[in-house]
Amino acid sequence: MPSSHLGVVGLGIMGRNLALNALDAGTEVAGTDLGDDAVRGFEAEAARPVTATTDLGAFLDALPTPRNILVMVPAGKPVDAVLGSLAPKLSEGDLVIDGGNSHFPDTRRRHDEMAEKGLHFFGMGVSGGEEGARHGPSMMPGGPMDPYARVAPILEGMAAEVDGEPCVAHLGAGASGHYVKMVHNGIEYGLMQILAEAYDLMKRGAGLGNDRMGDLFGQWNTGPLRSYLVEITADILHQPDTVEVHPDEMPGDEAPPKGMTGRYLLDFIKDTAKQKGTGKWTSQDALDLGVPTPTIDAAVTARYISALKEERVAAASLLGTPAGRADDPDRLVEALERALRAAFLVTYAQGFALLKRASDAYEYGLDLETVAKVWRGGCIIRADMLETFREAFRADDDLPNLLVAPAFTEVLSDCRHALRDAVDLGIGAGIPLPAFSTALAYLDAYRSEWLPANLVAAQRDYFGAHTFARIDQEGMHHAQWMPAGL
Repeated sequence: MPSSHLGVVGLGIMGRNLALNALDAGTEVAGTDLGDDAVRGFEAEAARPVTATTDLGAFLDALPTPRNILVMVPAGKPVDAVLGSLAPKLSEGDLVIDGGNSHFPDTRRRHDEMAEKGLHFFGMGVSGGEEGARHGPSMMPGGPMDPYARVAPILEGMAAEVDGEPCVAHLGAGASGHYVKMVHNGIEYGLMQILAEAYDLMKRGAGLGNDRMGDLFGQWNTGPLRSYLVEITADILHQPDTVEVHPDEMPGDEAPPKGMTGRYLLDFIKDTAKQKGTGKWTSQDALDLGVPTPTIDAAVTARYISALKEERVAAASLLGTPAGRADDPDRLVEALERALRAAFLVTYAQGFALLKRASDAYEYGLDLETVAKVWRGGCIIRADMLETFREAFRADDDLPNLLVAPAFTEVLSDCRHALRDAVDLGIGAGIPLPAFSTALAYLDAYRSEWLPANLVAAQRDYFGAHTFARIDQEGMHHAQWMPAGL
């Protein structure tokens, strides 16, 4: 049957692993790549005979119509190049799925261009990395509903499962799949930065060693914080270094004798973090839609600051390194688990609030309960708390923000005090906490009946006659502001 066939264009790490995953799930798979080594590698790893070729025509001939084709090439011009080669050779009703990290405006454009040719097009976010692609990722397809029905069994067979439910679903119209993946990555940026700041608070603020920090993250991963990112953070902290180094190259005061290996790999990783742009895209579109996502924004900014390594070193010699020991290290460590829980919840809440606004603005028709379900397994931001998010959206499909869901009001009433303690102690020690601080500020602002924006409104009207709203009269108003002393 046509629905049991899948063609994969691009047999790099992700494409090959997804193709092998589909093959294991019982789908007949054909693959193509420009590189002969990639083609031969796919053939060698396949559990049964497959069509693998560098010839695009032979690849298409191997697929029954209507064809189902998954494109796994780098985002940007490579996707357009593949579609330009494929489109003239395809038949009406064929479905092409872009499984890369494409920017959603590009996906919207490609959807319209392919539709004009009588072809179906999906943008599908895929999360889980190399291991997830091979054994069960989270997949986020968006596009026309009718062709999804024929590929749903294929994708459900490939996806991760939680409680017997596949972590894939048709999410909505147009570019919704790639939009949801973009926001997934924005949340990922925020959570990663929060965990990095918790590590910094324990390392510099409390003076803990790697093993103790790894043990704490491992312990926290058995409770409400249980998640993939907390789990791998514990693993990273425990990872030994196996590269022989000279004592002069060792950081800190614990250099082993010459010829011995270093203690922990993490201590030898340069403190600069790169990015591919999806976090920035999330912040940019949130600004365009008027949705506050300050913790995600701060995480993006933190990566930019990390890249200024030479400038930071020079500034430290001139201005002094700010980090010191917290006044109460025990209190700091005691607060961190609940502080992390509050900061995590705030970060997810910002992401889901953005999805809600974008769904309305772009007419995606997103169901946030379904998004939470798809994210429960396979993806990088998978966490036990996503099941609670799912239940919250099921109970109220018009929930404006997760922070006001009944399941979380009591949690936040307790955990926000720990978040404030962690931020207070960290700032007092001079430790930069952009994500923790903005999470706390967002929480405090969102639950404030009054904010000082009346002064901002007055300032705008003073210098630009932009008008303001009054609390005692309808409509917009302008004042004849009098300079002081007149």
